[in-house]
Amino acid sequence: MAGNSSRRGAIRKTGTKKGQVAGSGGNRRRGLEGRGATPPAEERTKHPASRRAKMAEKSAQNRGDSRGRSTRVPTRKNDDGPEVVLGRNPVVECLRAGVPATALWVAVGTDSDERLKESVQRAADAGISILEVPRSDLDKLSANGLHQGLALQVPPYRYAHPDDLISTARSHQEPALLVALDNITDPRNLGAVVRSVAAFGGHGVVIPQRRSASVSAVAWRTSAGAAARLQVARATNLTRTLKDWQAKGVTIIGLDAEGDTTLDEFDGTGPLAVVVGSEGKGLSRLVRETCDSILSIPMAGPVESLNASVAAGVVLADIARQRRR
Repeated sequence: MAGNSSRRGAIRKTGTKKGQVAGSGGNRRRGLEGRGATPPAEERTKHPASRRAKMAEKSAQNRGDSRGRSTRVPTRKNDDGPEVVLGRNPVVECLRAGVPATALWVAVGTDSDERLKESVQRAADAGISILEVPRSDLDKLSANGLHQGLALQVPPYRYAHPDDLISTARSHQEPALLVALDNITDPRNLGAVVRSVAAFGGHGVVIPQRRSASVSAVAWRTSAGAAARLQVARATNLTRTLKDWQAKGVTIIGLDAEGDTTLDEFDGTGPLAVVVGSEGKGLSRLVRETCDSILSIPMAGPVESLNASVAAGVVLADIARQRRR
């Protein structure tokens, strides 16, 4: 009986829980909810990218640049994105040629010399953002630190449409003088051709969209700034573009050492498109078949052929002489 009385007097805890019995007021539920996507690096105040963005904005404000854009060093090259020129000589040469750069990066702690000073001065005069970045950022873009503490960002070139070149010639009320490049993969050749076309009164250059040199910083530099004054168009299909030009009254002339017409016999006063092939492959089969005639350059010496850009310059100079006369 004593055992039973002790059980009746005991305090039972059945149904009780550890911790709070009352609700949390929604605090626990809110604590388990997601906080959304992680903000970009530039918006995190303690992240290095945020500090670099602020430096870029401050640099732009100091020069009176209303755009105030932040510029980051890219980690890889994108064919459709900006190009990065590395090294003190290439950078200063691009700035001298008037390449339309958007940012000049100088690695922290870089030793100064005349090239660096000139690069910074030219960038400042041109309104280009000048940013100090960690050396490790430039190391990611170059093997063995070949950037020499200096890099220049060049935006993608804005190509014209092939029809725009015909329209430009008509607006000048002149017979069209165009150059098409076939199998030219060296950007220095492209830049040199652009320079010659601009020098001898041409109206533009067309290049294939694939398997061709593009208007890179190297081409800009070789053109000595002519790429800023002359239209360069990209053709999805070069043969189709040439046929379209033929339908509009343009004579298509291919250059080849074994051509059926020599430059001495050629009449270049009408609307023309000169097609230049590479030294090794020459004109591709379909392009050659599309040409109205194949032109050769007479040479006195034992040299079999000329560099593609040199050959284009020789022909363009003679056409310009004929048109002046």
